Amino acid sequence: MTDPTAPTVVYVYAVLRRTPEAAAAAAEMRGVAGDPVRLVEPADPASRLAFAVGHVPAADYAETPLKAHLDDLDWMESTVRSHHAVVAALVASGAAVLPLRLATVYPDEERARQALDTRRAYFLSLLDRLTGHVELGVKIYATPDITPPEPDPDAGRDLPAGLGVGRAYLSIRRRRQRRNEEAWRTVAQAAVHLTQTARTLAVDRVSHTPQRGSLAGPAPGTNVGNDAYLVPADRVDAFRTGVLAAAEGVPGLRVEVTGPWAPYSFALRPEPEPAA
Repeated sequence: MTDPTAPTVVYVYAVLRRTPEAAAAAAEMRGVAGDPVRLVEPADPASRLAFAVGHVPAADYAETPLKAHLDDLDWMESTVRSHHAVVAALVASGAAVLPLRLATVYPDEERARQALDTRRAYFLSLLDRLTGHVELGVKIYATPDITPPEPDPDAGRDLPAGLGVGRAYLSIRRRRQRRNEEAWRTVAQAAVHLTQTARTLAVDRVSHTPQRGSLAGPAPGTNVGNDAYLVPADRVDAFRTGVLAAAEGVPGLRVEVTGPWAPYSFALRPEPEPAA
C-alpha cells in the first residue's frame, strides 16, 4: 500500500461512464501499489464521465523513475497484472470502459479532471463505439516444420564433376527448400483467407506485428498473424467458431483465438501531462 506520507501521482486505469454501479465496483478494488481505486469526476456536474484512478508513489511512477522501471521485467509484470485486474473488474461490473495505456499518470487529481473535461466529447464518442463490444485476439502460426523461405546461398553454384556426393546433397537440399516454400505459400494463402473471414465477423481490426523470439512465448511454430478484432459481445462464440472453422484442414496452419478482453487495441489514449 502507498505510504500516506510519501509524495504521490495519480495513476489512471480507464475512462468510464459514471454510474452508481461503477462507483460501487471501484470502491471494492485495490490496484497498482495496493492503493484503493476511486472515481475522479470532471468539474462539470453534467458530465457523464469519470476516470478510475489510484494514488501511486511518485518515487516509482513520476516521469523519470518510470522510465528507469521500464527495463525491470518483474516490476513491469506486477504493474501490468494490477492494471489489467482493475480494468477487468470494471468491465465485469457492467460498466462501459475505455481502458488506458499502462502507467498513464497525472501530477494530481486536478490535472486529471482538466484532461477529462478537455477531451470529454472525444471520450464519449469512443465509449459509444466500444460499448457492447469486446476484443478478441487471433494468432496464426505456421507449424515448426515450415519456416519462412530464405535465399539459397548455393543457388547458381556448381560443383566439380567428381563430387557426386556434394551434388546429391545440394539437390536434396534444394528439393527440401522447394517443398518448404510451397508449404509456406499454402499457409500464407490460408492466413489471408482466415483474416478475411475474421473481418466479416467483426466490426474492426487492428493488425499487430507478429511476435518473434521471447515475445512469441512457448507456442510452437512461426507467428505469421497477430491481430485484434472488435466483436459484439453477443457474437463472441460465432466469431470463435467461424475463425477456427476457416483453419480446419489446412496443413501446417495453427490458430489461437484469445479473449474476450477489454478493447485495449481500439482505445486511443490521452496524452498525460508529465508528473512532477
